[in-house]
Amino acid sequence: MKIACVVQRYGADIAGGSEAHCREVAEHLAAAHEVTVLTTTARDYVTWANAMPAGAFRERGVTVMRFPVARTRRLSHFADLSDRVFDSASSRDDQEAWFRENGPDAPALLEHLRTQGAGYDLVLFWTFRYAPSFFGLPLVADRAVLVPTAEEDAALDLDLLQEFLARPAGFIFLTPEEQAFVGARAGRRLEPATVIGMGLEPAPAVTADVLTPLALPEHFLLYLGRIDRNKGCQTLFDYFEEYAADRPGAHLVLAGPATLPVPAHPRIHALGYVTDAVRNALLASADALVVPSPYESLSIVLLEAWNRGVPALVNSHCSVLQGQVRRANGGLHYRTAREFSEGADLLLGSHAMRTALGRQGLAYVEREYRWPTVLGRVETLLGEVVARRAVRPGS
Repeated sequence: MKIACVVQRYGADIAGGSEAHCREVAEHLAAAHEVTVLTTTARDYVTWANAMPAGAFRERGVTVMRFPVARTRRLSHFADLSDRVFDSASSRDDQEAWFRENGPDAPALLEHLRTQGAGYDLVLFWTFRYAPSFFGLPLVADRAVLVPTAEEDAALDLDLLQEFLARPAGFIFLTPEEQAFVGARAGRRLEPATVIGMGLEPAPAVTADVLTPLALPEHFLLYLGRIDRNKGCQTLFDYFEEYAADRPGAHLVLAGPATLPVPAHPRIHALGYVTDAVRNALLASADALVVPSPYESLSIVLLEAWNRGVPALVNSHCSVLQGQVRRANGGLHYRTAREFSEGADLLLGSHAMRTALGRQGLAYVEREYRWPTVLGRVETLLGEVVARRAVRPGS
């Protein structure tokens, strides 16, 4: 089949969950299909400034077409519009304007879909909230498959979403929880659909001595990712500082860029950006991974930890994280500072518990998230969408 994948940013060096998910799926589909990625020249998801050359390129077996962004995001205007849309009853015009201002504004990408979209057998759209998906999907709705990567956030409650969610010919969800709350917002069961998660290869071997220059403690909790208030990091800092006050051996290691001040605490170790080798070694060496985010459609880093037999401590205010941990029986979850402390004590204090939960997490990954299993689900869904379109009049 000839398949297009639409995503707001694309590239091996682009940090972002939906972007990484799109890239992995596109590259694996390219083994059996002609895959083209339609994206923008932006790197920065805040400003959408043009940063990469426009045009068509071959990257790892995939044709990548990058279209220029017409204008950067007007941050002050977007903030004011967001307040109007989410803090009170808003008009459909305001809601549509919000999707336009959220960007990225890539008119040539939309024109390509308008004029060339029928040349693809299927068009997969990642992330409902960005302009290329919101405005692009209706142009090819008869062959569109939506990968919402939706969190439980206010954007799903916008009036325009019910109409938008009625358009796709199929849906790919990352977790059962995401499928449930997107379906609830749509007011109906969304079909045909599949839940795929994220495919993983067996974890590569690590070289432990890459951590030696960092002088890290032998035992630690690990946070991997953007250090950001929206990722629950401020609450993580508050809970850990309270926990560590009575436990001199407790350490927290952070790896990732920070948009939030990190406390100057002797047992909080902020490493900033790290290489893949260091990241892999951190995952292999941690006693447990901490995932404090209140909003997720799928935690890929949680799967990566289980892929190495490492248990997790996650924020159960996020139904997706709680669901992942319960299905895998690969960790513990918390809602309060007290529950965080109790979970950390159990994971840091018991090698037997860490080992058992980590093994169960790895078994879950082996059962559900190896690429042959994930691709089988994707191929089945894509085949069903094509078959349904073939029997529609005028398709």
